[in-house]
Amino acid sequence: MGSSQSKPEFATVLADKQVKYKETVILRCEANTEDFTSTWEKNGRRLYCVQDKHEMKQTGKTCSLKIVNAQEEDAGQYTLNLTNYAGSVSCSAMVTVELNEWRTVQWKEDPMIHKLKTFKIGSDEVSELRFLLLGPVGVGKSSTINTIRTIFERRQFVNCLAATGSSTSHTICYEKYSMEKNGQFPFAFSDIMGVEEHRGVLEVDIISALKGHIKEGYTFNSEHSLSEGNQYYLKNPTLNDKIHCLVNVIHADRVSLISHNTIKKMKVVREAASKIGLPQVVFLTHVDRACPTTKDNLRNVYKSKRVREKMHECSNILSVPTNCIFPVCNYHEGTGINEDINCLMLDALTQIVDWANDYVVKCSNKQTLVE
Repeated sequence: MGSSQSKPEFATVLADKQVKYKETVILRCEANTEDFTSTWEKNGRRLYCVQDKHEMKQTGKTCSLKIVNAQEEDAGQYTLNLTNYAGSVSCSAMVTVELNEWRTVQWKEDPMIHKLKTFKIGSDEVSELRFLLLGPVGVGKSSTINTIRTIFERRQFVNCLAATGSSTSHTICYEKYSMEKNGQFPFAFSDIMGVEEHRGVLEVDIISALKGHIKEGYTFNSEHSLSEGNQYYLKNPTLNDKIHCLVNVIHADRVSLISHNTIKKMKVVREAASKIGLPQVVFLTHVDRACPTTKDNLRNVYKSKRVREKMHECSNILSVPTNCIFPVCNYHEGTGINEDINCLMLDALTQIVDWANDYVVKCSNKQTLVE
């Protein structure tokens, strides 16, 4: 009796590959038999050889795919299918193409901390530069404040309650977190109720906060805005009471999931901020969750195709230029201090404090001319 043909199996499987831009990628594995035909797929679609780009080989039990001059579009999931009359089997591997770095980060925190520690505001009217954090619920606004405080305190700081993964905002009061200590770090970050699709903070209250009309401790109301007769309404705010930079906080892995109504609310605030010339930036949080390459090594953040795509997506949705979008990673899992997390946040802070200060100087000069 002749032996029946058996279904092919893998003796070795494809391994994930991470390569630099323009390098050569080779995917290789071995079957337990030579009796099969092989086909390749990329992202679920049949892959055909392109001249001077792909080379597919089947030598005995070994199958290989060679990809020459790796480009952004070569990244993806590659699948090898082995088939004979008895059945088929497949295995897959991810190919990640590490792009040329399009933005640089100083991966040493001490020089950046020194700049912030010794920062001098360009107007005597302002004792601290004020930043308002705005974004949907659960994107990491409170965690961002905790991360900044952790950097300045040189220990983990968790006083600002975070609502990660929640659909309801944990922040219900208008709270200001001053970083100033013995005349150093003259900055303050204000946390505000999250923007929700149907409830959450009202646009008119956010705009009032930007203009300095809301006092610290005000409890937000999703149904009614703060009125001028309320004890928490500041009728004649000074430049020191106003916000000097609006920081939109967006979850990198959920950009496409932000509801139309939430985006509409944030755009109303953005337009109001633009009318008064207020600097506006985006902190794109959770970049470690949005990209495997960045999760493995945070220093790959500006080499990641995925992160760059998220930055462009965010720019298109909020109409904020990409040079004002900063990918960051907050402290949300580990309990120790991570210098790479610190450096990525410090890189953003050292730039936005200059922009906030420019705004303060401009407003101060206008007031001087009026007087």
